[in-house]
Amino acid sequence: MKTLRQGDNAITVTPQRLKKLLKDLLDIYSPSGKEEKVVEYVEAYLRKLDLPLIKQEVSENRFNLIVFPEHRDEVELCFVGHLDTITAYNLEDFGFRQEGDSIFGLGSVDMKAGCAAMIEALTVLFTTPGTPPPVGLALVVGEEEDNSGAKALVREYSFPWAVIGEPTNLSPCLGHYGYLEVPFRTEGKRAHSSMPELGQNAIEAMLKLLLKITEYAVPSPYGLVYNIKELCSFPGGFVVPDTCEAWLDLHLPPNSRLDILKTELEQLVKEIGASTPSLNTRLKFEDTHAGYRISLDRPLIARLKETYRKMSLPWEPQDFRSHSDGNVLWNAGVDPIILGPGRLEVAHTPEESISFRQVVQAAQLYLTLALSL
Repeated sequence: MKTLRQGDNAITVTPQRLKKLLKDLLDIYSPSGKEEKVVEYVEAYLRKLDLPLIKQEVSENRFNLIVFPEHRDEVELCFVGHLDTITAYNLEDFGFRQEGDSIFGLGSVDMKAGCAAMIEALTVLFTTPGTPPPVGLALVVGEEEDNSGAKALVREYSFPWAVIGEPTNLSPCLGHYGYLEVPFRTEGKRAHSSMPELGQNAIEAMLKLLLKITEYAVPSPYGLVYNIKELCSFPGGFVVPDTCEAWLDLHLPPNSRLDILKTELEQLVKEIGASTPSLNTRLKFEDTHAGYRISLDRPLIARLKETYRKMSLPWEPQDFRSHSDGNVLWNAGVDPIILGPGRLEVAHTPEESISFRQVVQAAQLYLTLALSL
């Protein structure tokens, strides 16, 4: 049987089919933990094409969808995308909308466009006569919450390389930031609201702590990126609040020392606690993922660079600044390249949108890279 190869110029993606798929994906609401409907749709879509589909259970009523060749241990490269999104800003208006080349919708950038492009590339590969290259596809759930889908994937499947379709504006990201999710808690003394001098205000203590962390983070030698994503207290009425919690996202450039950062944060919290002995200040590290950088000298990177040359795309490797399933795959021994359509800065915003022309480019790029194998 004829083997598919890069020189087969007739092997291209179908933009009309790709747009219909993307529209259908965007019209299905699929926040993390409630991905059933979008998984059911994609499962039916792939089964209709008679692709070698595997349904992997992640938790009750939650599944990853995996397309692997018959001999799955021979897969050299797996395209990985997540089907879940953040929660909608407006449940009455979250779906597909098009204005010229721009497609709007919750998850259009992060990352249903990337998923649609990967599905289209695999559709072409597996429905064109001949032996498909040693590539697979994994569409996972739970990335926006706890990476549960990616964790289930690497427990059962192994492959040396992955391309993850997160939004990079089609720039290849061979480096990936590390990530820490850090909850802080301050505990003071409750008192009547009209007599705050008799209590210890936990919110005031938390604000002082967060100010210290800000002062630490801005000039940090590690290139630290931080975001205070949640701040709440439990006052219980007309009282001085005695409890306050804050959650921080911390991102560090590739190859930064997470252990040093943890030690310095612990010391900072200790100093704040020592300055107010009657106040209890606590810190823990809830979720920790190391960053990484892939060498430019690897053979697959040379193939990717050649793919960019063939498609007349600029070769400008970058670092991916956010958290993603790439951190999980890297910890499992996979080398993940982050590469997808759309711009990260518009993801998770009410104005989330993507250029459909770039989605088509992404699908063709994935297809051409797969054929190079």
